[in-house]
Amino acid sequence: MTVLILGGTGEARRLAAQVTAITSLAGRVSNPRLPSGEVRVGGFGGVDGLADYLRANGITAVVDATHPFAARITANAFAATSRLGVPFLILRRPGWTPRPGDDWRWVPSVGDAVDLPGDRVFLTTGRQDIAAFADAPQWFLARMVEPPSPPMPARIEVLLDRGPFTVDGELDLMRRHRIDVLVTKDSGGEMTSAKLVAARQLGLPVVIVRRPTLPDAPVVETVEAAVSWLGTAGA
Repeated sequence: MTVLILGGTGEARRLAAQVTAITSLAGRVSNPRLPSGEVRVGGFGGVDGLADYLRANGITAVVDATHPFAARITANAFAATSRLGVPFLILRRPGWTPRPGDDWRWVPSVGDAVDLPGDRVFLTTGRQDIAAFADAPQWFLARMVEPPSPPMPARIEVLLDRGPFTVDGELDLMRRHRIDVLVTKDSGGEMTSAKLVAARQLGLPVVIVRRPTLPDAPVVETVEAAVSWLGTAGA
């Protein structure tokens, strides 16, 4: 039995440490954190390319443990596995839920986040979404792992950094840059929630992009549940 994990998240790395699998990484980060076991890097070439890969490598189950906003690969994986009758599971960490004191403004897409309530923006949506804010008049502190490509806002400072981050560190960062609004995606997970705690303590509004809709496939929220599913799937 051969399992393919579509990776790039902490959950994918933890799953790869518990099962024998091939982990596929998109290759968008120059120095990714590599999981245990066999790793491939790069795209598949759409649904047809992924289906060809599954056939050629005798893949018997696929676990999509990609980022919650990696909608294209999730859709392609669902289509390819459905075509071949290969068991398919989505592993997604729970999304964030507001707590007392939070001032969250939910939006359906990054494009809808452009209408911002503040003048100094802490932007943590990732480098691929910078272009959506290119014409915005606000000043941006944009944090990401890899340098962005234009177009970008005229008033922007790029901070290249990788978590996990601490609440104290996020408080210091927001205070030093006089941030008055945080813009982020509902990525979920504890490692990225420090900025939300800091925003709550500072009384800042947070614009949060909702997750894309998932295909009609089994979904679990923990690595343990994914391991259990693989056992029942015969993988």
